Amino acid sequence: MLKFLFGLILAALWLLPSVTFAQSRNVWIDGDHGRLSAVIQTPDGQNSYPLVVICHGFTANKNQPMLVKLADYLEAAGIASIRFDFNGHGESEGRFQDMTVPNEIEDVKHVIEYARDMRGVTSVSVAGHSQGGVVTSMVAGQLGSAEIKSIALMAPAAVLRDDAIRGLLFGKQYDSINIPEYTEIFDGLKLGRNYVLTAQNLPIYETAENYDGPVFIVHGLIDTVVPYTYALRYQEIYHGGAELELLEGFDHSFTQDVSVPAGLVADYFIRQLK
Repeated sequence: MLKFLFGLILAALWLLPSVTFAQSRNVWIDGDHGRLSAVIQTPDGQNSYPLVVICHGFTANKNQPMLVKLADYLEAAGIASIRFDFNGHGESEGRFQDMTVPNEIEDVKHVIEYARDMRGVTSVSVAGHSQGGVVTSMVAGQLGSAEIKSIALMAPAAVLRDDAIRGLLFGKQYDSINIPEYTEIFDGLKLGRNYVLTAQNLPIYETAENYDGPVFIVHGLIDTVVPYTYALRYQEIYHGGAELELLEGFDHSFTQDVSVPAGLVADYFIRQLK
């Protein structure tokens, strides 16, 4: 039923006479560890519009199908977006080995500042998947609702702190007390010691709960990477003020149908921003 309803909503958006296909441009934005590769999509025929910064997850990139669909859905509804590669990911500068959650937080702040300087932007919201969801929640908690209009968290990976304490990463065990210089995870990627050290003491929920603006959370019920209980905890810290959608039969990356979470998040921002 959800797929059908959101399919109708999004189909109607595409048919609006004032809306055309997404207009996008590639830009470079100064980040915490070098320049960040980004794609900006702005709606046609509008002099002003709200904007959503879209954050990918751990080892992912800005061109993940779910994130591209989200950007396209937003553009069709008259909402601009910036999706970008974090430092050490995708086409952005920096080494993956030097990446930490704190420096990803700084990356997002740089992107938000860039967005605020764009002509026509009336407000900035943020959406993030997995580790990008954690980063989104913490940036919002630090900057507050005066600077961030609304946020959406897609399978937010707050488990990363617990995993760092346990010394567990993608099924690989390491000494969480005597942390090695790096841990090789897959495809030659090396996760640096500083990532683990900072993750072990990361005040995820303590920071996130300072945000008092609108929050939407979507999580798959068969997510084995980040159990959906972490989404329930997020909802609790927002004192019942967060909307939560639990999707039966969906995994961590929503591989069953990425248009479903993208459509739900787009609908949420349309309700909040239009």
